[in-house]
Amino acid sequence: MHGTPAYPADFEHFDYVNPAAPKGGTLRLSVVANGFDSFNPFVIRAVAAAGINTYLYDTLLKSSADEAFSAYGLIAESVETPADRSYVAFNLRESARFQDGKPITAEDVEFSFNVLTTEGHPFYRNYYGDVSKVTVENSHRIRFDFGDTENRELPLILGQFPILPKHYWQEREFGKNGLTPPVGSGPYRIGEFDAGRSITYQRVEDYWAKDLPVRKGQFNFDRVRYDYYTDDTVALESFKAGNYDFRLESSAKNWATAYTGDKFDKGEIVTEAVVHHRPVGLQGFAFNTRQPQFADRRVRQALAYAFDFGWANTNLFFDQYTRTDSYFENSELASTGLPQGDELAILEPFRDQLPPDVFESVYTPPSTNGSSSLRDNLRTAFNLLKEAGYEIRNRQMVNVETGEPLRFEILLAQKNFERVVLPFETNLEKLGIEVDVRLVDTTQYIQRVRNFDFDIVTQVFPQSDSPGNEQRDFWSSQSVDATGSRNIIGVNNPVVDQLIDLVIQAPDRESLVHRVRALDRVLLHGHYTIPQWHLTKDRIAYRAHLQRPEVTPKDGIDLDNWWIEQ
Repeated sequence: MHGTPAYPADFEHFDYVNPAAPKGGTLRLSVVANGFDSFNPFVIRAVAAAGINTYLYDTLLKSSADEAFSAYGLIAESVETPADRSYVAFNLRESARFQDGKPITAEDVEFSFNVLTTEGHPFYRNYYGDVSKVTVENSHRIRFDFGDTENRELPLILGQFPILPKHYWQEREFGKNGLTPPVGSGPYRIGEFDAGRSITYQRVEDYWAKDLPVRKGQFNFDRVRYDYYTDDTVALESFKAGNYDFRLESSAKNWATAYTGDKFDKGEIVTEAVVHHRPVGLQGFAFNTRQPQFADRRVRQALAYAFDFGWANTNLFFDQYTRTDSYFENSELASTGLPQGDELAILEPFRDQLPPDVFESVYTPPSTNGSSSLRDNLRTAFNLLKEAGYEIRNRQMVNVETGEPLRFEILLAQKNFERVVLPFETNLEKLGIEVDVRLVDTTQYIQRVRNFDFDIVTQVFPQSDSPGNEQRDFWSSQSVDATGSRNIIGVNNPVVDQLIDLVIQAPDRESLVHRVRALDRVLLHGHYTIPQWHLTKDRIAYRAHLQRPEVTPKDGIDLDNWWIEQ
């Protein structure tokens, strides 16, 4: 994206793989969800089986896991783009094949782009919206023109969409393939499956790309099997009983208390906390600002004072976490201090449209560590609500003008998160706010979030080291009303829109950093979320027969590089 790629044109493999890793065995994994009903992950109407995107489909390019954003040829043998990046042409490898043996052609690339942006998830329309023209120049060369745009990221992100076989899909309705295994181009095909309960991927022995530098040392298991569990506690006990091989632990309590016993003492199960250097984004309570009670920024800000992270970290998380205070946490892209220099110059034209806080105060999530107590924070929250037009009547917080009580629902899909939310609910009730904590199954949760049918949810906003087009799907006004968009908050702010455009148009790394920091600052002072916590380690537990490369890339653990020691 910026600068020179880390690997030369004749590189043999990525530094973080073992090119001599043996092939064989079965990797058994778990998914905590209510099952699946489709093998199509590209449409909004279905819940796709885990692993489909990773194992079934190849892309034009492959990004490396130890660089901010560099991509190397997979289906594409070479890439051509001018200095102004006004177009990109991909020259496809003659050897590229689908799993049924048919060659991958430029017509397949064109078909994939068209079907994804017209019939696929709204994300694809937004992500590739600056493409103005697609031209198949011959059977193995395709060109994308970008028209009047300064979106310098497009040549790379066009290399990321999955390539689907036109000959397979032209006889079928794209959104209604259900549980019929489709034809892919990737390293695995769908093997045995039990609808909604398990799915096994079988390694393609004659996989066309197995000896390419971007694939060497990867996809070493003969089979990858996912079993579905509806409850994480059950899934953990099943892991300890030996029913699957690898677990990425998300619960601090589990990590501190549950990974003990004979199998751990004997070394049959290995536990590690592996440091990573990837941006962790932001996890937080996300407000649906489409709801009238959250339209006022001061209300959203007030509610943050009722969340006592310090108490939760000590009493629930064994002090394992750090409070998050940026949408680009754990990276140089996170805003710090007051805006100055180039970042201030970016924000200055918008001064009249932004809260004074953006320029005058450093964003810090409310805390009970130090001089402030929960009582102090609730007093601050009360004053903010009063400024926003609320008062206490009959022990209820009500809108002065309408008389409507301030009430809302916090929607959950995981029961173990109740222990975080219920103390938050108690604190909110001290302010006279009525809160309903609602636990629903995974399928219902997904559909409600897709349709923006919620008040507050816990949401993760993942980020990369090279933010770009995906920011439109997170925060842009053009995605506010798009069902299934990742702008679940409903951000509809012209300044945010313009800052996103500046991020996408950044000509070099230095300007990208300043522009992302400016965007981060505006989002934080918009109080669209109540930031929660983060961890800069991957907490993993696995069977001792699993082996991993000596080098861990900055992005952290990747099971596709592991193997089984027979």
